[in-house]
Amino acid sequence: MATPAVLAVLITGCAEEPSTPQHKPGGRTFTVAATGDVLIHPDLIEQATEDAEETGNGQDGLDFRPLLAGVKPVISRADLAICHLETPVGEPQGPFKGFPDFLVPPQVLTALKDTGYDTCSTASNHTFDHGMDAAQRTLDLMDEAGLGHAGSSRTKAESQKIPIREVNGVKVAHLAYSRDSFAHPTPKDQSWAVNRTDLGAIKAAEAKARKQGAEVVILSVHWGLEHYNEPSLPQLQLAEQLTKDTGIDLVIGHHAHVVQPIQKLNGRWVAYGLGNSVARHSSPTGLTEEGAIGWFEFRETTTGWDVSARYRTTLVDIPPDVDAGGKPPKGAVEDHRLVDVRQQLDKPEGLSEDRLARYRLAAERTRGFLFNRGAPGGDGLAELRLG
Repeated sequence: MATPAVLAVLITGCAEEPSTPQHKPGGRTFTVAATGDVLIHPDLIEQATEDAEETGNGQDGLDFRPLLAGVKPVISRADLAICHLETPVGEPQGPFKGFPDFLVPPQVLTALKDTGYDTCSTASNHTFDHGMDAAQRTLDLMDEAGLGHAGSSRTKAESQKIPIREVNGVKVAHLAYSRDSFAHPTPKDQSWAVNRTDLGAIKAAEAKARKQGAEVVILSVHWGLEHYNEPSLPQLQLAEQLTKDTGIDLVIGHHAHVVQPIQKLNGRWVAYGLGNSVARHSSPTGLTEEGAIGWFEFRETTTGWDVSARYRTTLVDIPPDVDAGGKPPKGAVEDHRLVDVRQQLDKPEGLSEDRLARYRLAAERTRGFLFNRGAPGGDGLAELRLG
C-alpha cells in the first residue's frame, strides 16, 4: 500500500515544481540591451558621407548617427547597452575596406556611443583582419570614444584583466569569446590578443570575475553557422555546458548574421544569435537586414537574480537601386536606416503600404525565429513595449 508521501507525489507529478524566485525587498534592478553584429559595409560608408553633407556634423566627412538614430530611444533607455563590433577600425580618412578583410571608419565608434551603447564585444573572426596594429588602434579609439570593450587585448597584461563596471550599484562583468579566424588567425606568440572560445577558459574567467567582486557575469560569444536561423549542434552543446556548468547569468550570441532563438536553458537565458544590428551585405537576403534587440531585466532575489527577457525587432532599410541622377519610386526607402520596427508599425503615418508590409514581415519572421526553441509561454519571452 502506498504511503501518504508517495500518494502525494503521484497526485502532483513526479517532481516538485520549481519555486518562484522571491524578489528581495528593496533589491537592486538593472536592464541590459544587447544587439548583434555591427558590420560597416561600403554602402554604409557612402551613406555616412551623404549624411555628413546633410547634417554638417560629420567627423572627417562621415556621420553614422543618422544611420543608427532609429534605435537610440531603446538603446539609450537601458542601464547597460552592449553591441558587437565585428571589425577593426582604420584611420579617420581611410583607406577603408569591406568583406572579406574589413577595415572600417572609426567614426562609427562615436556614433555607437551617441546611440547609447556603453560597451562592445570585440572578439570575432575578423578581429585580426589587419593584424595587431589595427586591433590595437580599435581599442585605443574605443577608449577615446568612451566605449568599453571585451574580447580582445593590446597587451598580454591587458588580456588578464576582467572588464567589470558598476551598473545601478551592481558590479557586472562582461566576457567575450570567439572562434579564431581561418583567414587571419592570431599568431602563436600573440594568441592572447583575442579570446578564443574554450569552456575551461570561460569558466576560469568567470571565477576570476567573481573573485574580483562581480555579482553578475554576462558572456558574449561569436559562434554558429552563418545564415542559419537555427543554432548549430556545437552551439547547443556549448549553451548546455555554459548554463549547467558555470554561473554565467546571460549568454549573448552573434556571428550568424540572421536571427536565431532566445531560450531559457537550465534557468539561464541564451540569445543564440541577435542577427545583424547594422549591415549592408553586397547581396542582401532580407534575413540579413533583420535583427533583434535583446532586452533583459535583472531583479535581485533572496538567492541571486531573476532575469526576464524581452525583444525588439529591427530592420535595416535599403533604398532601391536607381540610375545615376534618378530618384526612388514614390514611397520607397531613400536612405539606409536602422529602423525600430515596432515604432514604425505603431506610428505608420506617411508610410506606403509596401513599406508597412516589409515591416510586418520583419516583425512576424523575427518573432518566429526567436520563439523557435520554446521561449514563449512559461519562459516569458515577449516583445518589449515602451511606456
